Amino acid sequence: MNTPMIIDALAAVQSAILANEAQIESLDRAIGDGDHFINVRRGCEVAVAMSPELRTLPPALALHKVGMKLLGTIGGASGPLIASFFMAMGKQLEGVEEPNRSEFALAFAQGVEAIKTRGKADVGEKTMLDVLIPVSRLLLRLTEEHAALAQVCAQLTHEAEQNMLATRDMIASKGRASFLGERALGHIDPGCKTCAVAIAAVCQTVLQQETPSEAA
Repeated sequence: MNTPMIIDALAAVQSAILANEAQIESLDRAIGDGDHFINVRRGCEVAVAMSPELRTLPPALALHKVGMKLLGTIGGASGPLIASFFMAMGKQLEGVEEPNRSEFALAFAQGVEAIKTRGKADVGEKTMLDVLIPVSRLLLRLTEEHAALAQVCAQLTHEAEQNMLATRDMIASKGRASFLGERALGHIDPGCKTCAVAIAAVCQTVLQQETPSEAA
């Protein structure tokens, strides 16, 4: 995972988020603050606009710069959380010029842990962590097992989708949705939908850029 691939992944996430605008906004209107999609869209625009200055940087510094920029530009509750994710990944990858799968998996896990710590949330509370934590754990396990890239991407995409759908049957204990109590039942968490869309986009980007032997 080099910096050009990170840049391509950010662009793919932006395109995927925009393609899912209607559904994400609908979910947020139902149980969220109503500004989730606006903030995520702004964050994507800012990150993608940084591409020229990021391209020559090592991955650690590129991720850190994205995090710092997002910290000052994304509003709402998700801004500091997403910024923390990128900065924690950057810190984990310091000194690594081109992270391998194991190094990237560890960095992703650190990013998710930063969200968990800053948001004071965990699995089962109807937040983005209900997708991110299971996906992070699965990525670490598949990497340790030396699974083929195509298998990794397929399983991560499926894991994100299934855990996103599972939030429909959860009562939220964090954020605005927590005030709705049982009225939040039957609604997918918008943050989880965004994360599932982003994970699928990143997986597709990585697969497209790997050689056939690496993806097999």
